[in-house]
Amino acid sequence: MSGPAATVLRVTNKNQRYDVNPAETEREADGEKQMPWYIEIPVVIALTLVFIFIIQTFIGRMYVIPSASMEPTLHGFNGSGDRVAVEKVSYYFSDPKPGDVVVFEGTDAWNTTYVSNRSHNPLIAGLQTVGSWVGLVPPDENNLVKRIVATGGQTVSCQPGDPAVMVDGLPIDQSYTLQPPANPINEATGSKECGGDYFGPVTVPDGHYFMMGDNRTNSLDSRAHMGDELQGTIPEENLRGKVAAIVFPLSRFGGVDDPDIQRQQ
Repeated sequence: MSGPAATVLRVTNKNQRYDVNPAETEREADGEKQMPWYIEIPVVIALTLVFIFIIQTFIGRMYVIPSASMEPTLHGFNGSGDRVAVEKVSYYFSDPKPGDVVVFEGTDAWNTTYVSNRSHNPLIAGLQTVGSWVGLVPPDENNLVKRIVATGGQTVSCQPGDPAVMVDGLPIDQSYTLQPPANPINEATGSKECGGDYFGPVTVPDGHYFMMGDNRTNSLDSRAHMGDELQGTIPEENLRGKVAAIVFPLSRFGGVDDPDIQRQQ
């Protein structure tokens, strides 16, 4: 018998009646058996977690904006801020540049008030660490988000009379910053153009980055840590990726601009 009519054979005798599927019979004859569900489901879950781990390690992950230091570019209020997609791929092919909004781990000087999110129970802490590998638990590090203003070898400052923050003696574009300023500025020690107190000059070490928040008067950024051994700069190995887009809330869904802030008009 051949053709579609041969798909299922019905075998009967006076004592029993049952269906025979030739394909199943052939698989059994060849020694092929279907994987039991109690093995298949854990395998699928394990492969999914491995896939997520690879994505988060080499491609990118989601972060929650925790504060208002990057207003108006990114919203963040008490844990209910923007959810952003942070990617690593672009930095495999080019260096981070001024104007990029990046997530990074703070250095020791930035971490003085950081409180670990890990349990005091070693077993639970271990499970939390494993969970962080696949995005179920936040990493146990002080992750921050700011905009790169100057890179290795450049000198950044803002002094009385400067029209903006200056990099290598030239003003940068500041059109993306929060205006008017969120907090009052003491005109005896700073200016609106500087986004607060005067600072610098600071020459950024090679392989490091000078960071500033877009909400200049409400951002504890590189300016607040210039007394440390790195003058407030962040080493490249601390970068976790570039903020590519806001993905939630949906009303703010869209890309995050990375203007060439040092380009002269």
